[in-house]
Amino acid sequence: MRAIIIDDERLARAELRKLLQEFPEVEVIDEAANADEGIAKIESQNPDLIFLDIQMPGKTGFDMLTELDQAPGVIFTTAYNEYALKAFEVNALDYLLKPIEPRRLADAIHKLQASEMNHYSSNGFDPNRPILNDNDQVFVKDGERCWFVKLNEIRLFESVGNYAKVFFGPNKPLILKSLNALEERLDEKVFFRANRKHIVNLRLIDKIEPYFNGGLLLELKGGEKIEVSRRQTVKFKEMMSL
Repeated sequence: MRAIIIDDERLARAELRKLLQEFPEVEVIDEAANADEGIAKIESQNPDLIFLDIQMPGKTGFDMLTELDQAPGVIFTTAYNEYALKAFEVNALDYLLKPIEPRRLADAIHKLQASEMNHYSSNGFDPNRPILNDNDQVFVKDGERCWFVKLNEIRLFESVGNYAKVFFGPNKPLILKSLNALEERLDEKVFFRANRKHIVNLRLIDKIEPYFNGGLLLELKGGEKIEVSRRQTVKFKEMMSL
């Protein structure tokens, strides 16, 4: 599990790095001293996990997360306990108060490992399985209802907490799978990560319009309107241009 520590306090980063030496399953690949540096390192190194301080000069940890198109797993590390509710609203894996106690850190790492194992077993997800073809048929179950759906009929995946909403025809079932896990199995030539919350089927786009702050607005054949973030707009134009 590759991790980056993002904290404006050098001593706090050093102490956490030292504590993490007790967990060989976590490899600290880098550090960042502020949100902008953290964003750059996340986008260039694609870690599985970040340990993120909340109160930092310039931008908070929450501000930083809103600017990421794809957020890795997040464990907040902070001296303030009043942000705990907000942390879990953004799907944080855990919330550690400074000074970090080794026992609490161990609990967080074990919780992360248990979550991953449960995620794989619940969804039949195997990171070594091949990329799905758009003609492949997938099984979708939501409560008592089940569907076999061809991927080329799915126009949109939308993140809803720890679930993803799958849009096909008039149906919008929820499945227990993250967008990051879905993205690993989907053909990037067909399914495009428009922003942190949406993966769209490029073949089911009906209209494209310029949008706020240099982004794009996609209208899908089902009528959904999806904003493409500014960063992903650059990638989108490169992919779709002659």
